[in-house]
Amino acid sequence: MNKQTVRDVSLKGKKVIIRVDFNVPLEGDKITDDIRIRAAIPTIKYVVDNGAAKVILMSHLGRPKGVGFEKEFSLAPAAKRLAELLGYPVKLMSDCVGADVKSGVASAAEKVALLENLRFHKEEEKNDPAFAKELASLADIYVNDAFGTAHRAHASTAGIAAYLPAVSGFLIEKELQYLGLAVNNPERPLVVILGGAKVSDKIMLIENLLKKADTIIIGGGMAYTFLKAQGINIGNSKLEKDKIDLARTLLEKAKAAGVRVELTEDFVIVPNFDSNDGKISDVIPDGFESLDIGPKTRAKFKKVLDGAKTVVWNGPLGVFERDAFANGTREIAFHLASLKDKGVKTIIGGGDSAAAVLKFGLDNKMTHISTGGGASLEYLEGKELPGITALNDKKSTGGCGCSCSCN
Repeated sequence: MNKQTVRDVSLKGKKVIIRVDFNVPLEGDKITDDIRIRAAIPTIKYVVDNGAAKVILMSHLGRPKGVGFEKEFSLAPAAKRLAELLGYPVKLMSDCVGADVKSGVASAAEKVALLENLRFHKEEEKNDPAFAKELASLADIYVNDAFGTAHRAHASTAGIAAYLPAVSGFLIEKELQYLGLAVNNPERPLVVILGGAKVSDKIMLIENLLKKADTIIIGGGMAYTFLKAQGINIGNSKLEKDKIDLARTLLEKAKAAGVRVELTEDFVIVPNFDSNDGKISDVIPDGFESLDIGPKTRAKFKKVLDGAKTVVWNGPLGVFERDAFANGTREIAFHLASLKDKGVKTIIGGGDSAAAVLKFGLDNKMTHISTGGGASLEYLEGKELPGITALNDKKSTGGCGCSCSCN
């Protein structure tokens, strides 16, 4: 990564504002999954331990209206959980900007303060310069450690970097290290597993990976459009009719590029989506739809994966949220866990594939699980992420031998 990190700046005596991603799922005021909070802990502790005078955290949560405080979107549950994980108190501010916030942060006895939900102000998502400048006025250094929002040009992810030295935290560093390695310099063979519902969601990803991957496995709902493009009957399975020609073109491009594409061969079919009485079939008759990959396909996919050195997985292979149709996704997840033990790099590209790995209790059995759904997808597509672009570049080592910008 050629962006500066918290290691590259002096933190002693400085006020440091960190963009974290505490957009956690809630049931009432109970957090049902705290992985995003836990992911921010190493950076927060590093900044505290290296002498920062004050650590100010900021995040969004959900989609409030942007016209002021809404209790259901308060970051109070996140503040409570963060304090438990850190082992010391966290001060939750009543807002994220304003004179009261500035004086409250300055006078707080707590070393760590968490600003209230950024999206209580519409200026956050509009990347309003005045709002970004007001956030910046709270601190001396800006750290972005919210990879899940790095693809958004918001005031707290991009705008603020115009007013402060801007560096990454350890989470973003790790995300770029693994995702960048996977697509730019992978240990080969590189096998990519693509699932999820829509071809349209993955067009640019497939286009980019055709230049990178050795094999692409396609499952999940998007597979049926590719099967249809090959003239295979898919019954009532999910289909994007307007993407059939595109799927055919992508298959032709893969063949021309020497990239092997593996598709579903057998299916778990049901007479309607609400049915849990699935049966295994080599075909999808009219009046039926497929909600999971069958055992032959699972065996085929696992055999392909056995030859990999690097695996990137983006998107589940069936309706994994329902146990009756989770077997395909589960088997592949457990197989990847076994491959990691053999030295294969297994990188999970966020979103539903990360949710599946967590559901099966395999979050500690993968090389890396991305915390960013949309951000990881856009990065794998080869797009620039505004929240990353805004960070300071590392100084190059010039011909003079010093760390400078001479050259």
